[in-house]
Amino acid sequence: MVKYRKKPAVIDATQWFKNGDHPEDCSVPLQPRKGDSVLLYTEGKIVRYYRRPDIPGASVCKKCGYIMHDHGWIDTGENGHDVCPGDWIITGIRDERYPCKPDIFEATYDLA
Repeated sequence: MVKYRKKPAVIDATQWFKNGDHPEDCSVPLQPRKGDSVLLYTEGKIVRYYRRPDIPGASVCKKCGYIMHDHGWIDTGENGHDVCPGDWIITGIRDERYPCKPDIFEATYDLA
């Protein structure tokens, strides 16, 4: 097998924990209902609400242990991916976006 080295490229990345974390999400707080202390946000433009009709939102994620309702969804060229809390959202050299697990991100990227 022939070995290859990844070409150096500078990417933009943001760590995501909840709806509205991505700086380009344009997520805005909704006016809370009277007596409600929880601030809700509109759906983000980059990381959207979790979208998997085949996996219930109350089920536990096998990758991170959080319930699926706490996850996000990012549209990609391959239809889309779940985004676990703590994943990095990478913007590639062609403005494509995809999630990356924290351990893989740390092993692959350095601060530019």
